[in-house]
Amino acid sequence: MQVTPLIWLITLAVTILFFVYEFFAHVRKPHEPTIAESARWSAFYIGLALLFGVGIGVVSGWRYGGEYFAGYLTEKALSIDNLFVFLIVMTGFAVPKKYQQKVLMIGIIIALVLRGGFIAIGAGLIENFSWIFYIFGALLLFLAYKQAFGSHDANPADGRFMQLVRRVLPVTDEYHEDKLTVKKGGTRFVTPMLLTIIAIGFVDLIFAVDSIPAIYGLTNEAYIVFTANAFALMGLRQLFFLIGGLLERLVYLAQGLAVILAFIGVKLVFHALHVNELAFINGGQPLLWVPEIPIWFSLLFIGATIAVATVASLMKTRGDDARLARDQVEGGSMTTADSEDRTDDPESDETRSSTAGSSR
Repeated sequence: MQVTPLIWLITLAVTILFFVYEFFAHVRKPHEPTIAESARWSAFYIGLALLFGVGIGVVSGWRYGGEYFAGYLTEKALSIDNLFVFLIVMTGFAVPKKYQQKVLMIGIIIALVLRGGFIAIGAGLIENFSWIFYIFGALLLFLAYKQAFGSHDANPADGRFMQLVRRVLPVTDEYHEDKLTVKKGGTRFVTPMLLTIIAIGFVDLIFAVDSIPAIYGLTNEAYIVFTANAFALMGLRQLFFLIGGLLERLVYLAQGLAVILAFIGVKLVFHALHVNELAFINGGQPLLWVPEIPIWFSLLFIGATIAVATVASLMKTRGDDARLARDQVEGGSMTTADSEDRTDDPESDETRSSTAGSSR
Protein backbone atom coordinates (compact mmCIF):
# COMPACT_ATOMS: atom_id res chain seq x y z
CA MET A 1 0.00 0.00 0.00
CA GLN A 2 1.57 3.27 -1.16
CA VAL A 3 0.90 6.23 1.14
CA THR A 4 2.76 9.41 0.24
CA PRO A 5 3.75 12.08 2.79
CA LEU A 6 1.13 14.36 1.19
CA ILE A 7 -1.64 11.84 1.95
CA TRP A 8 -0.41 11.60 5.53
CA LEU A 9 -0.44 15.39 5.88
CA ILE A 10 -3.95 15.68 4.42
CA THR A 11 -5.22 12.88 6.70
CA LEU A 12 -3.72 14.46 9.82
CA ALA A 13 -5.02 17.92 8.86
CA VAL A 14 -8.57 16.65 8.24
CA THR A 15 -8.52 14.71 11.53
CA ILE A 16 -7.44 17.83 13.45
CA LEU A 17 -10.09 19.94 11.70
CA PHE A 18 -12.80 17.45 12.71
CA PHE A 19 -11.84 17.71 16.37
CA VAL A 20 -11.56 21.51 16.20
CA TYR A 21 -15.04 21.66 14.68
CA GLU A 22 -16.35 19.27 17.35
CA PHE A 23 -15.01 21.52 20.10
CA PHE A 24 -16.37 24.82 18.80
CA ALA A 25 -19.69 23.44 17.52
CA HIS A 26 -20.64 21.10 20.38
CA VAL A 27 -18.32 21.21 23.37
CA ARG A 28 -17.36 24.84 23.92
CA LYS A 29 -20.77 25.71 25.39
CA PRO A 30 -21.48 23.26 28.26
CA HIS A 31 -24.69 21.28 27.76
CA GLU A 32 -25.98 17.72 27.91
CA PRO A 33 -26.58 16.40 24.36
CA THR A 34 -30.03 15.13 23.49
CA ILE A 35 -30.58 11.55 22.30
CA ALA A 36 -31.48 12.85 18.82
CA GLU A 37 -28.28 14.90 18.56
CA SER A 38 -26.14 12.00 19.77
CA ALA A 39 -27.82 9.52 17.40
CA ARG A 40 -27.45 11.84 14.42
CA TRP A 41 -23.74 12.48 14.91
CA SER A 42 -22.96 8.86 15.85
CA ALA A 43 -24.57 7.71 12.60
CA PHE A 44 -22.64 10.36 10.67
CA TYR A 45 -19.23 9.27 12.03
CA ILE A 46 -19.94 5.55 11.64
CA GLY A 47 -21.13 6.16 8.07
CA LEU A 48 -18.01 8.22 7.34
CA ALA A 49 -15.78 5.43 8.72
CA LEU A 50 -17.50 2.83 6.54
CA LEU A 51 -17.28 5.06 3.48
CA PHE A 52 -13.55 5.57 4.10
CA GLY A 53 -13.07 1.79 4.28
CA VAL A 54 -14.85 1.36 0.95
CA GLY A 55 -12.54 4.04 -0.49
CA ILE A 56 -9.47 2.13 0.69
CA GLY A 57 -10.84 -1.06 -0.86
CA VAL A 58 -11.55 0.63 -4.21
CA VAL A 59 -8.26 2.55 -4.41
CA SER A 60 -5.75 0.17 -2.81
CA GLY A 61 -7.44 -3.23 -3.08
CA TRP A 62 -9.86 -5.15 -0.89
CA ARG A 63 -7.10 -6.87 1.01
CA TYR A 64 -6.32 -3.52 2.60
CA GLY A 65 -10.01 -2.66 2.76
CA GLY A 66 -10.62 -5.84 4.75
CA GLU A 67 -7.70 -5.04 7.06
CA TYR A 68 -9.16 -1.59 7.69
CA PHE A 69 -12.64 -2.93 8.50
CA ALA A 70 -11.24 -5.62 10.83
CA GLY A 71 -9.09 -2.99 12.55
CA TYR A 72 -11.95 -0.52 12.81
CA LEU A 73 -14.29 -3.11 14.34
CA THR A 74 -11.64 -4.14 16.88
CA GLU A 75 -10.77 -0.56 17.83
CA LYS A 76 -14.45 0.42 18.07
CA ALA A 77 -15.12 -2.48 20.44
CA LEU A 78 -12.09 -1.56 22.55
CA SER A 79 -13.20 2.09 22.52
CA ILE A 80 -16.63 1.13 23.88
CA ASP A 81 -14.86 -0.71 26.69
CA ASN A 82 -12.87 2.51 27.14
CA LEU A 83 -16.18 4.38 27.46
CA PHE A 84 -17.25 2.10 30.29
CA VAL A 85 -14.12 3.07 32.25
CA PHE A 86 -14.73 6.75 31.40
CA LEU A 87 -18.19 6.33 32.93
CA ILE A 88 -16.69 4.88 36.12
CA VAL A 89 -14.15 7.73 36.32
CA MET A 90 -16.74 10.48 35.83
CA THR A 91 -19.08 8.84 38.33
CA GLY A 92 -16.22 8.61 40.82
CA PHE A 93 -15.47 12.32 40.43
CA ALA A 94 -19.19 13.22 40.28
CA VAL A 95 -18.75 15.24 37.07
CA PRO A 96 -21.95 17.23 36.34
CA LYS A 97 -23.72 16.02 33.17
CA LYS A 98 -23.31 19.29 31.28
CA TYR A 99 -19.50 19.21 31.73
CA GLN A 100 -19.02 15.59 30.73
CA GLN A 101 -18.73 16.49 27.03
CA LYS A 102 -15.60 18.55 27.69
CA VAL A 103 -14.00 15.78 29.73
CA LEU A 104 -14.77 13.22 27.02
CA MET A 105 -13.48 15.48 24.26
CA ILE A 106 -10.15 16.10 25.98
CA GLY A 107 -9.89 12.42 26.91
CA ILE A 108 -10.46 11.34 23.30
CA ILE A 109 -7.84 13.79 22.01
CA ILE A 110 -5.34 12.49 24.58
CA ALA A 111 -6.16 8.93 23.47
CA LEU A 112 -5.55 9.78 19.80
CA VAL A 113 -2.22 11.50 20.56
CA LEU A 114 -1.03 8.58 22.71
CA ARG A 115 -2.11 6.03 20.12
CA GLY A 116 -0.35 8.06 17.43
CA GLY A 117 2.90 7.77 19.38
CA PHE A 118 2.41 4.04 19.92
CA ILE A 119 1.62 3.58 16.21
CA ALA A 120 4.89 5.26 15.21
CA ILE A 121 6.86 3.17 17.71
CA GLY A 122 5.13 -0.03 16.61
CA ALA A 123 5.76 0.68 12.92
CA GLY A 124 9.48 1.21 13.61
CA LEU A 125 9.74 -2.01 15.63
CA ILE A 126 7.93 -4.10 13.02
CA GLU A 127 10.07 -2.65 10.24
CA ASN A 128 13.33 -3.58 11.96
CA PHE A 129 12.57 -6.52 14.25
CA SER A 130 10.32 -9.33 13.03
CA TRP A 131 10.56 -11.02 16.45
CA ILE A 132 8.44 -8.19 17.90
CA PHE A 133 5.40 -10.18 16.72
CA TYR A 134 6.19 -12.81 19.38
CA ILE A 135 6.14 -10.09 22.06
CA PHE A 136 2.96 -8.50 20.71
CA GLY A 137 1.28 -11.92 20.56
CA ALA A 138 2.30 -12.86 24.11
CA LEU A 139 1.20 -9.44 25.37
CA LEU A 140 -2.24 -9.81 23.80
CA LEU A 141 -2.69 -13.30 25.23
CA PHE A 142 -1.81 -11.97 28.69
CA LEU A 143 -4.17 -9.01 28.26
CA ALA A 144 -6.91 -11.37 27.07
CA TYR A 145 -6.56 -13.34 30.30
CA LYS A 146 -6.66 -10.15 32.38
CA GLN A 147 -9.68 -8.93 30.43
CA ALA A 148 -11.59 -12.16 30.98
CA PHE A 149 -10.70 -12.86 34.61
CA GLY A 150 -9.46 -9.56 36.02
CA SER A 151 -11.48 -7.21 38.18
CA HIS A 152 -13.40 -4.51 36.29
CA ASP A 153 -14.93 -2.91 39.36
CA ALA A 154 -11.94 -0.85 40.48
CA ASN A 155 -12.46 2.90 40.25
CA PRO A 156 -9.47 4.69 38.67
CA ALA A 157 -10.52 7.83 40.55
CA ASP A 158 -9.45 6.13 43.81
CA GLY A 159 -6.34 4.38 42.46
CA ARG A 160 -2.78 4.85 43.65
CA PHE A 161 -1.91 7.11 40.73
CA MET A 162 -4.70 9.56 41.57
CA GLN A 163 -3.81 9.42 45.27
CA LEU A 164 -0.28 10.49 44.30
CA VAL A 165 -1.67 13.32 42.14
CA ARG A 166 -3.79 14.56 45.05
CA ARG A 167 -0.74 14.61 47.32
CA VAL A 168 1.28 16.61 44.80
CA LEU A 169 -1.40 19.09 43.66
CA PRO A 170 -3.62 21.31 45.85
CA VAL A 171 -7.20 20.35 45.03
CA THR A 172 -10.54 22.03 45.68
CA ASP A 173 -13.47 19.91 46.80
CA GLU A 174 -16.03 21.55 44.52
CA TYR A 175 -16.39 22.24 40.80
CA HIS A 176 -16.05 25.81 39.51
CA GLU A 177 -18.08 25.45 36.31
CA ASP A 178 -15.77 23.76 33.77
CA LYS A 179 -12.57 25.51 34.92
CA LEU A 180 -9.46 23.37 35.38
CA THR A 181 -7.84 25.62 37.99
CA VAL A 182 -9.09 28.36 40.34
CA LYS A 183 -7.33 30.96 42.51
CA LYS A 184 -8.38 31.12 46.16
CA GLY A 185 -6.66 33.28 48.79
CA GLY A 186 -3.71 33.94 46.51
CA THR A 187 -3.13 30.19 45.92
CA ARG A 188 -3.81 28.38 42.65
CA PHE A 189 -5.86 25.18 43.15
CA VAL A 190 -6.76 22.51 40.62
CA THR A 191 -10.42 21.52 40.39
CA PRO A 192 -11.91 18.01 40.27
CA MET A 193 -12.38 18.73 36.54
CA LEU A 194 -8.61 18.63 35.97
CA LEU A 195 -8.26 15.53 38.17
CA THR A 196 -10.87 13.78 36.02
CA ILE A 197 -8.98 14.64 32.83
CA ILE A 198 -5.70 13.40 34.35
CA ALA A 199 -7.40 10.13 35.36
CA ILE A 200 -8.85 9.66 31.88
CA GLY A 201 -5.46 10.40 30.29
CA PHE A 202 -3.92 7.69 32.49
CA VAL A 203 -6.67 5.27 31.46
CA ASP A 204 -6.00 6.14 27.80
CA LEU A 205 -2.33 5.24 28.23
CA ILE A 206 -3.26 1.81 29.61
CA PHE A 207 -5.76 1.17 26.82
CA ALA A 208 -3.23 2.11 24.14
CA VAL A 209 -1.06 -0.81 25.32
CA ASP A 210 -3.60 -3.39 24.11
CA SER A 211 -5.16 -1.30 21.34
CA ILE A 212 -2.08 -0.87 19.15
CA PRO A 213 -0.66 -4.43 19.30
CA ALA A 214 -4.20 -5.69 18.59
CA ILE A 215 -4.56 -3.81 15.33
CA TYR A 216 -0.97 -4.53 14.28
CA GLY A 217 -2.04 -8.15 14.49
CA LEU A 218 -4.49 -7.41 11.66
CA THR A 219 -2.39 -5.15 9.42
CA ASN A 220 1.20 -3.96 9.07
CA GLU A 221 0.15 -0.72 7.41
CA ALA A 222 0.66 2.23 9.79
CA TYR A 223 -1.77 4.34 7.74
CA ILE A 224 -4.58 1.80 8.24
CA VAL A 225 -3.71 1.53 11.94
CA PHE A 226 -3.94 5.31 12.39
CA THR A 227 -7.12 5.87 10.36
CA ALA A 228 -8.92 2.91 12.00
CA ASN A 229 -8.05 4.36 15.42
CA ALA A 230 -9.03 7.90 14.41
CA PHE A 231 -12.42 6.82 13.06
CA ALA A 232 -13.03 4.58 16.09
CA LEU A 233 -12.46 7.59 18.37
CA MET A 234 -14.47 10.04 16.24
CA GLY A 235 -18.04 10.09 17.42
CA LEU A 236 -17.12 8.32 20.65
CA ARG A 237 -18.30 11.32 22.65
CA GLN A 238 -21.76 11.18 21.06
CA LEU A 239 -21.86 7.40 21.43
CA PHE A 240 -21.27 7.80 25.18
CA PHE A 241 -24.47 9.81 25.59
CA LEU A 242 -26.38 7.62 23.14
CA ILE A 243 -25.65 4.26 24.81
CA GLY A 244 -24.81 5.48 28.32
CA GLY A 245 -27.56 3.35 29.84
CA LEU A 246 -26.72 0.43 27.55
CA LEU A 247 -23.09 0.31 28.72
CA GLU A 248 -24.11 -1.22 32.04
CA ARG A 249 -26.07 -3.89 30.16
CA LEU A 250 -23.05 -5.08 28.14
CA VAL A 251 -22.10 -7.52 30.89
CA TYR A 252 -20.23 -9.86 28.54
CA LEU A 253 -18.29 -7.15 26.70
CA ALA A 254 -15.10 -7.90 28.65
CA GLN A 255 -15.31 -11.59 27.79
CA GLY A 256 -16.00 -10.79 24.12
CA LEU A 257 -12.98 -8.50 23.97
CA ALA A 258 -10.89 -11.17 25.70
CA VAL A 259 -11.81 -13.63 22.93
CA ILE A 260 -10.88 -11.07 20.25
CA LEU A 261 -7.55 -10.20 21.90
CA ALA A 262 -6.71 -13.90 22.33
CA PHE A 263 -7.58 -14.60 18.69
CA ILE A 264 -5.37 -11.75 17.46
CA GLY A 265 -2.62 -12.88 19.85
CA VAL A 266 -2.67 -16.36 18.32
CA LYS A 267 -2.72 -14.79 14.84
CA LEU A 268 0.38 -12.74 15.73
CA VAL A 269 2.24 -15.79 17.05
CA PHE A 270 1.39 -17.72 13.87
CA HIS A 271 2.67 -14.81 11.79
CA ALA A 272 5.83 -14.58 13.90
CA LEU A 273 6.51 -18.29 13.31
CA HIS A 274 5.82 -17.86 9.60
CA VAL A 275 8.49 -15.11 9.29
CA ASN A 276 10.72 -16.45 12.08
CA GLU A 277 14.33 -15.23 12.30
CA LEU A 278 15.14 -16.32 15.88
CA ALA A 279 18.06 -18.75 15.89
CA PHE A 280 16.71 -20.92 18.72
CA ILE A 281 13.45 -21.58 16.83
CA ASN A 282 13.81 -23.92 13.82
CA GLY A 283 17.43 -22.80 13.39
CA GLY A 284 16.36 -19.28 12.51
CA GLN A 285 14.31 -20.45 9.52
CA PRO A 286 10.63 -19.59 8.91
CA LEU A 287 8.08 -22.29 9.72
CA LEU A 288 6.21 -22.14 6.44
CA TRP A 289 3.82 -24.94 7.45
CA VAL A 290 2.30 -22.70 10.11
CA PRO A 291 -1.00 -21.35 8.72
CA GLU A 292 -1.54 -17.64 8.12
CA ILE A 293 -5.04 -16.64 9.21
CA PRO A 294 -6.62 -14.72 6.28
CA ILE A 295 -8.06 -11.26 6.86
CA TRP A 296 -11.56 -12.27 5.72
CA PHE A 297 -11.69 -14.88 8.48
CA SER A 298 -10.41 -12.34 11.03
CA LEU A 299 -13.12 -9.88 9.98
CA LEU A 300 -15.87 -12.51 10.28
CA PHE A 301 -14.56 -13.79 13.62
CA ILE A 302 -14.31 -10.31 15.18
CA GLY A 303 -17.75 -9.27 13.90
CA ALA A 304 -19.36 -12.51 15.09
CA THR A 305 -17.72 -12.26 18.53
CA ILE A 306 -18.95 -8.69 19.05
CA ALA A 307 -22.47 -9.69 17.93
CA VAL A 308 -22.60 -12.75 20.21
CA ALA A 309 -21.27 -10.80 23.23
CA THR A 310 -23.82 -8.02 22.67
CA VAL A 311 -26.83 -10.33 22.17
CA ALA A 312 -25.85 -12.56 25.11
CA SER A 313 -25.42 -9.49 27.34
CA LEU A 314 -28.83 -8.06 26.44
CA MET A 315 -30.52 -11.44 26.88
CA LYS A 316 -28.97 -11.90 30.33
CA THR A 317 -29.82 -8.41 31.60
CA ARG A 318 -33.35 -8.70 30.21
CA GLY A 319 -33.75 -12.03 31.98
CA ASP A 320 -32.36 -10.56 35.21
CA ASP A 321 -34.80 -7.64 34.97
CA ALA A 322 -37.72 -10.02 34.39
CA ARG A 323 -36.74 -12.17 37.39
CA LEU A 324 -36.36 -9.09 39.59
CA ALA A 325 -39.79 -7.79 38.55
CA ARG A 326 -41.35 -11.21 39.17
CA ASP A 327 -39.74 -11.48 42.62
CA GLN A 328 -40.99 -8.00 43.51
CA VAL A 329 -44.53 -8.89 42.42
CA GLU A 330 -44.46 -12.18 44.34
CA GLY A 331 -42.99 -10.45 47.37
CA GLY A 332 -45.71 -7.80 47.23
CA SER A 333 -48.42 -10.46 46.90
CA MET A 334 -47.08 -12.36 49.91
CA THR A 335 -46.99 -9.18 51.98
CA THR A 336 -50.59 -8.36 51.00
CA ALA A 337 -51.74 -11.91 51.77
CA ASP A 338 -50.06 -11.88 55.19
CA SER A 339 -51.67 -8.54 55.95
CA GLU A 340 -55.12 -9.88 54.99
CA ASP A 341 -54.57 -13.00 57.12
CA ARG A 342 -53.74 -10.89 60.14
CA THR A 343 -56.78 -8.68 59.53
CA ASP A 344 -59.14 -11.68 59.22
CA ASP A 345 -57.76 -13.52 62.25
CA PRO A 346 -60.11 -12.92 65.29
CA GLU A 347 -57.41 -14.09 67.67
CA SER A 348 -55.09 -11.44 66.32
CA ASP A 349 -57.79 -8.80 66.88
CA GLU A 350 -58.29 -9.96 70.47
CA THR A 351 -54.56 -9.96 71.07
CA ARG A 352 -54.25 -6.44 69.71
CA SER A 353 -57.20 -5.27 71.85
CA SER A 354 -55.74 -6.90 74.97
CA THR A 355 -52.35 -5.36 74.29
CA ALA A 356 -53.90 -1.95 73.74
CA GLY A 357 -55.89 -2.24 77.00
CA SER A 358 -52.81 -3.25 78.95
CA SER A 359 -50.84 -0.31 77.62
CA ARG A 360 -53.59 2.09 78.66
